[in-house]
Amino acid sequence: MTVALMIAAVSITSCKKSSGTDNTTPAPVAITGVQISYNQTFGNILTDNTGRTLYFFSKDAAPGASACTGTCLVTWLPFYQANPTLGTGLVAADFGVITLPDNSKQTTYKGWPLYYNVNDVNTGDVKGDAVGSLWAVARADYSVMFANAQLVSLEGANYTSLGVAGNGISQYLTDDKGRTLYYNVNDTFNRNGFTNTDATHNAIWPFAPTTGVDDIPTVFTKSQFGVIATVTGGQQLTYRGHPLYYFGQDNATKGNTKGISVPTPGAAIWRVANTSIPVLQ
Repeated sequence: MTVALMIAAVSITSCKKSSGTDNTTPAPVAITGVQISYNQTFGNILTDNTGRTLYFFSKDAAPGASACTGTCLVTWLPFYQANPTLGTGLVAADFGVITLPDNSKQTTYKGWPLYYNVNDVNTGDVKGDAVGSLWAVARADYSVMFANAQLVSLEGANYTSLGVAGNGISQYLTDDKGRTLYYNVNDTFNRNGFTNTDATHNAIWPFAPTTGVDDIPTVFTKSQFGVIATVTGGQQLTYRGHPLYYFGQDNATKGNTKGISVPTPGAAIWRVANTSIPVLQ
């Protein structure tokens, strides 16, 4: 073979290799887990490992179930990853799995099922937050969350958020794990009149502890939350000037609202905390 032919053959081979490399499409990043990603509007949020935003649904008040069914699933896509890889700041104990009616699976975080929003096309999109005042961008560090559900009393009767018997969905505040928060109508502005130094007494209505109110779902006004000291030395969360509590007989269980009728059905002095409660001054 002449030198000229050898050079031509090498050139053709090189062009073919170069052309093949240039036309290769990178494989999409596999979905393997969950991480904390920084968002310019919302700060640190939960996303999958590609950066796509995850959400909580406030109607998922009951433990172990999703309330997003039917047409809801057209816009809100359940997120699931078996044994997900976890980014810095996340721990495996906060994650779980539920089984949906069609026997598919969905990953949960602190008891809240995780979803994508179909309108989030680009990395960093957070178009699903506060939709219908029902959805919240998922975060690892919420000071409070919220639920929308029928309130059911200690006696098993349906109640409204006003503390009277009746049917209907009520929106109410919870902690980050979905445990109901209450207020006492006899408390005064930023003053807990219930908690004392008797641990047995306080176990009936434990105060809702907090380290701050930096991270509040956007359906609420952040400035209406605060922190006070209690006689036991802890810090208690307040909303609209009302100190907030748990009910002991809710057994620290997501979705329980048994304190709504205490101490007497129809004459309760304990109410679920929500946006309809009066602002104390």
